Amino acid sequence: MPRKKQRERRLNWFRLLIVLVAAGMLLGGLAAFGLVVVSLKDLPTWDPAALQPNNATLIYDVHGNLVTEIGLENRIPVDIGDIPPHVKKAFLAAEDVRFYQHYGVDPRAIARAVWANVTGSFGEQGGSTITQQLVKNCFLSFDKTLKRKIQEAFLAIQVERHYAKDEILQMYLNWVYFGEGAYGIEAAARTYFGKSVSELDLSEAATLAGLLKGPSIYSPYRDLQAATNRRNTILDLMWRYEFVGRAEAEEAKAKPIELGKPVAADNPGPSYPYPHFVDHVTDVLVDKYGEARVFKEGLRVYTTLDPKIQRAAEEALNNENNYPATKRDEHGVLQPQAAMVVLDPTNGYIKAIVGGREHTQLRQWNRATRTQPQPGSAFKPIIAYGPAIEYLGMSPASVLDDIPIKYPNWTPRNYDGGYRGLVTMRTALAYSVNIPAVKTLEAVTPSRAVDFARKLGITTLEPDRHNLAIALGGLTNGVTPLQMAGAYGAFANQGVYIEPTAITRVEDIRGRLLEEHIPVKTQAMKPTTAYLITDMLRTAVTSGTGRNARLADRPVAGKTGTTDHETSIWFCGYTPNLVGVVWMGHDNHKDRLPRGSVGGGHPAAIWRQVMGKALAGTPVRDFPQPPGIVTATVDSKSGLLPGPLTPPDHQVTDIFERGTVPTEYDDVHVLVEICPSTGLLAGQYCPDRITRVMVDVGYDVPEIVKDYNIRVPRKTCALHDRETVFNPPLDFWPPNGGQQPETPVPTMMNYARPQCFFGSNRGRH
Repeated sequence: MPRKKQRERRLNWFRLLIVLVAAGMLLGGLAAFGLVVVSLKDLPTWDPAALQPNNATLIYDVHGNLVTEIGLENRIPVDIGDIPPHVKKAFLAAEDVRFYQHYGVDPRAIARAVWANVTGSFGEQGGSTITQQLVKNCFLSFDKTLKRKIQEAFLAIQVERHYAKDEILQMYLNWVYFGEGAYGIEAAARTYFGKSVSELDLSEAATLAGLLKGPSIYSPYRDLQAATNRRNTILDLMWRYEFVGRAEAEEAKAKPIELGKPVAADNPGPSYPYPHFVDHVTDVLVDKYGEARVFKEGLRVYTTLDPKIQRAAEEALNNENNYPATKRDEHGVLQPQAAMVVLDPTNGYIKAIVGGREHTQLRQWNRATRTQPQPGSAFKPIIAYGPAIEYLGMSPASVLDDIPIKYPNWTPRNYDGGYRGLVTMRTALAYSVNIPAVKTLEAVTPSRAVDFARKLGITTLEPDRHNLAIALGGLTNGVTPLQMAGAYGAFANQGVYIEPTAITRVEDIRGRLLEEHIPVKTQAMKPTTAYLITDMLRTAVTSGTGRNARLADRPVAGKTGTTDHETSIWFCGYTPNLVGVVWMGHDNHKDRLPRGSVGGGHPAAIWRQVMGKALAGTPVRDFPQPPGIVTATVDSKSGLLPGPLTPPDHQVTDIFERGTVPTEYDDVHVLVEICPSTGLLAGQYCPDRITRVMVDVGYDVPEIVKDYNIRVPRKTCALHDRETVFNPPLDFWPPNGGQQPETPVPTMMNYARPQCFFGSNRGRH
C-alpha cells in the first residue's frame, strides 16, 4: 500500500511538471507572438525606393546659409556583371557565405554567432545576412534591440521575395560604406587603389571586404598593419570556404597593400564648396556620431565657416605664385604643400581651413588638422619665452647672452651662423635668435615648459622626451596648424585658451537639438604674460623676421618658423580680431625647400594676403593692455637700472609686469685701462693706456661674438715687460741727487669684477 501511494505521488509530480512546462511554453510562445505582433505593428512600409540613398546631412555656414549636403557625393553605381567573381567571393566570405542558400534570414548563421559569443571562440561572421544588412541600412534605425531584429528579419524576407540574389548583392555592394568618404565598391576601389572595381586583384578585393567590419579601424590610410591583418583573415576565410586555393591565398597574403593615387569618376574633384572645411566638419561628426548616422540620418549641422575668409584662404593657397618651384611627386600630388587655419581667438570659432593645394577626393588628407610637422622657431613663444615670463618673472628687457654653447649631445646654432652677444629677450625673439631661446628654456626647465604648452592645447609632446631642442621646435611628434592656431589664440586673447571648434550646433532630421557648443575658457597664463609676448611679437613683425606680414593700417603680432634644412616653414600671426597660421613643406617632411626658404617669406606673404581680405571693412582695433603693465628704462647689457657708467646707446625703455622692474643698478659697465698696442688689459709695464667703459660679465667669449670688442678682455698685455720698458741714462734725469728711480711706476687698473647672475630675477639671463 505505501508503495502504491509513493508511485501515485511521483506520478502526480510528473504530471504537474508536464503541465508547468507546457504552460511555460505556451506563455513563452504567446509572449514571443505578442512581441512579433508589436514589432510588426509599426513596421516601416515596404517601399522599394527606400533601397536608394537618402537623408543627407546638411552643412550651414556661420550666417545660417546652406553650404552643402554630405552623404550622397562619392557613390558610383556599378552593375553586378562588372564586378569580378573573386571580388564577390571576398565579400561573401567576410559577410554571408550562405547568401545564395538562405531566404533572407540564416538560422545557421544566427546559431553560429550565438555560439561564438557564448564560447568566446572565433566568430568571423555575425548573425545578420547581407540582405538583413541592406534592410538595416535602408529601412531601420541603428538601435540594437530585439524589436529591431524582428523587423529586420521580416523585411529581409520581403526583399528576398521581390529581388533576385544578384540584384540584392548589387544593391548591397553599391550601398555599403568603406571609409574615407567612399560609398559602394566602385568608389572604394578608386579611393584606395586608384582603379576601377573590375581591375582589383585578390589582395585588393580582400582588403576592401575587410573594411566593412570597421572602416575607420581597418583603413590602410590610417593603420596599414591592422588593414593587412584583416585582409589576411578574409583570405583565410576564402580558402576555408573553398573560394580560392591555399597557394593563391598565401600568394595574396604575401603581397603588401599598395595604395594608389585616388581617381575621381568623371571630374577632377568633389563639387561641393569649401571642401577642406566641410571635410573637417565631417571628420568631427563621424568621430562623435558614427559614419552611418552622419551619412544616413540627415543631421543639420551649423558651423563657424566664414565664406569670405575661406575663399580668401583658398585663393591664396591655390596661387602657384605663392610657392617656390612646384612639381608633382610620385603620386601626382603637388609639392611643396601648404595649409592654413584662421580662427577667432575670443571664442575659438574656426573661420577657415585649407588643408592643401587642390582637392581631388572626398575627405582627403587634411594637412591643417592631421599633418604634424616640426614647428621650428614658431614654437619659441609657447615653450620658452611664455613660460619664462609666467614662471620666472622675466620681461622683454631681460638680457640673454647669445654666445657659442655646447651640450653633451647637442650644439645649438643660430640660423645665420653668427652670435649677437648680449641681447634683450625682445631682440632675441624678434630676430629669431636660437641660443637665447635654448638658454631661456634651460632656466625654465623643460618639464615646466611642457606643462605651459599643454595648457595651450599642445597635446602631442611626449613626457619622456623633453630636452632643450624643443626650444627650437625639435619635437618627437610635431604639431598641427590647428593646434598652433589655438595656442597663439591664447596670446591674442589675454591668456585665455579656448579649444578651436568648427561646429556650433547639431540637430537631427526633425530639428531636435543634439548638441550646442559652449566655449570652455581656460586662463592658461596671466593676461600680463600674454600682453608682453604679444608686444614682442609686434616687434617681430614691424622690424624683425616677420616684416613680410605687415598690414598697413593694423597692429599685427607674429612669429616665423623655419626647421633645420628648410623642410618646413611657418608663419603664425594674429590681430586682436583673428589668428592665422600658415605652414608650408613637403608631405614626406624630408625633402628640402629651396635654400633660403624661411617662414618670413612665402608663409608670411600668404598670411598677409588672406588677413588683409578677411579684415577689410572691419574696425581697426589695438591689443588691449591689461592692468599691471608698467614702463621702465633699463640697461640693455645687464637688464638692470642704468648705472653711472651706462652709455646712452645701452639704455632701453620697455614694458614690464608690475613687480618685475629691477631695483638694482647696472654692474656690468666698468672703467678699465686698455693697452692700445694689444687691445688687452694694460699691464704694469705698458707705456700707454686708454681708459674705456666696457662690459664685464665675468667670463670670456670668442672673437666671433658680435659685441666682443665692447667686453672686458680676460687677458693682460704681455707685449710690454721689464725688458721692453725704456730706461734713460743717468744724465737724462734732472739734477736730483744723481738718483735714478728703481722702476717705472705705471698707472694701475683697479676695478671689481661683477658676478654673472644667469637666470636670476635681477634682469640678466
